[in-house]
Amino acid sequence: MKQHTGNWTGKTTETAVGTSIINRKTYKIIDLPGTYSLNYNSFEEKVAEDTLNNTKIDCVIIVVDSTSLERNLYLCLEILSKTSKAVLCLNLWDEAQKNGIIIDTDELSLQLGIPVVKTTARSKKGVNLLKNTAQNVANGDIKIFEVKSIKEIEKVESKEKRAIYTSQLCKEICDKVLVNKVRGYSEKQKQLDELFTSRKTGIPIMIIIFALVFWITAFGANVPSELLSTALFGIEKMLINLFTQIGVPSVITSFLFDGIYTTCAWVVSVMLPPAIIFFPLFAIIEDSGYLPRAVFNLDRIFAKFGVSGKMALTMTLGFGCNACSVMGCRIMSDKKERACGILTNSFVPCNGRLPTLIALISIFIAPFGNTFQKSIITVFVLLLLLLLSFIFTLLISKILTKSIKEENSSGFILELPPYRRPQFLKVILLSVKEKVLYVLSRAVLVSIPAGALLWVVANTDIDNQSILWYICNFFEPVGRFIGVDGTVVTSFLLSFPANELVFPVMLMSYLNAETLTDYSSLSSLQNVLMNEGWTMLTAVNTMILCLFHFPCSTTLFAIKRETNSFLYTVLSIVIPLLIGIALCLVTNLFSSFFISLSQ
Repeated sequence: MKQHTGNWTGKTTETAVGTSIINRKTYKIIDLPGTYSLNYNSFEEKVAEDTLNNTKIDCVIIVVDSTSLERNLYLCLEILSKTSKAVLCLNLWDEAQKNGIIIDTDELSLQLGIPVVKTTARSKKGVNLLKNTAQNVANGDIKIFEVKSIKEIEKVESKEKRAIYTSQLCKEICDKVLVNKVRGYSEKQKQLDELFTSRKTGIPIMIIIFALVFWITAFGANVPSELLSTALFGIEKMLINLFTQIGVPSVITSFLFDGIYTTCAWVVSVMLPPAIIFFPLFAIIEDSGYLPRAVFNLDRIFAKFGVSGKMALTMTLGFGCNACSVMGCRIMSDKKERACGILTNSFVPCNGRLPTLIALISIFIAPFGNTFQKSIITVFVLLLLLLLSFIFTLLISKILTKSIKEENSSGFILELPPYRRPQFLKVILLSVKEKVLYVLSRAVLVSIPAGALLWVVANTDIDNQSILWYICNFFEPVGRFIGVDGTVVTSFLLSFPANELVFPVMLMSYLNAETLTDYSSLSSLQNVLMNEGWTMLTAVNTMILCLFHFPCSTTLFAIKRETNSFLYTVLSIVIPLLIGIALCLVTNLFSSFFISLSQ
């Protein structure tokens, strides 16, 4: 089992199951979601508690941060009050040594009644010893014993009194096992925290870092996307020739390749290059220890709107995939926060919408200057759009927190891990495996039926006009009302399975083609759009709709599954759609006002 571990509770909200071979014997390993306690306050705590209570366990490996022993001991004592068949893993031992923290592991073992093993997981120091120790505990080869004071935890009736008793016990144990009283990070770590989490510098630095990530993603993906597109459609031509030679009917060939294959090929060529850049970069930022600091900076802002920084954490997941963002909302312990996170998750443009935004900005807002100047302007405008998304996320959250009757918003406990040099190769490989391939496979699976449907509406004629033509004309009044046209509205509707299909469907309609059409270059795309009467206003309104419209099918299914509520599922469609339409009407009003002034 290989997992990309996070640095704070809530990074994962489900169990992961794998196997490990220890001394030629195979063991089933269950990795529980990270949590600080078993108080049932959030989804991950419930998962951990239920697994411990309802699963036959041979040995529990309790992993704690050596640099923050007292805080981590709380969960350890809660587990030991349920079972003494455990091993305490003191991870980040190298960081503890750097910070001058000395722990008497023999005394700690005596206080807890279980073996204690020092590890540095990044370099795998102590990992084999940990495995062997866990096996010996499971086999009964190591003597373990119950500590009376720990077992008393379960007997304390009041939840509040139990928490006080456990916290006091943690302090007493730490006073006995910490040889010196040095606790915390080094001076260098503190200086970095003062820089990255300061009220003055924290937010600006965060903006610069993410602007750089988007810049690298946007312009690093251009050439690979074109090469991938050329390769995939080169393969398509060869396969079409093969099918023609062996006598496959032309209708079937067209359905398979002009419909299904072409749709999947465009999704892959548009989505894979940005994803293979964005996800590893994001994972590297996380592995360095910076991402929790960015979430910490945003917590102060979110708190003013009735929610906690947990929502900022789920928003960051949305840049990759909104469906993942919805599932990440499980870390929110009360109803209203979870509702805010789920109903506003689609405000964050996912990996499928970013290429559309970047293309429109490049054509209509940053068409002049050299390549570097264009890239700077494009990223700046993209950040403004993300700021707009962020503002509406906060405003809608404020409205929802006032309208949903629930207890006060939950607190947000966030662990700030030490800054470390990222494990670049390992992080990149795991992010490609766990994120890129997952998101890509999901998009391809959704694109198969979408491609079939698009082929049908584009190739079925009524009175010498395709069904697609009739659909576009039907929505033409709606499109004109909000400052676009019927083709743009149709493109968003038919891209419900996957956001990557917006431009291909749009061009297929504009060019009256019978198969999906993509742009070979921004200049060719610009020519098509300008010939169809696009203006700056059309582009701006299309970008607004790209930010604020109904979630894709995968995200919508995730919302229904997570909430089990038809109402929330409908609201997740209606809220962003109403915002998008309202903003388009506002831009139309301003445009008409300035035009009247100029006349």
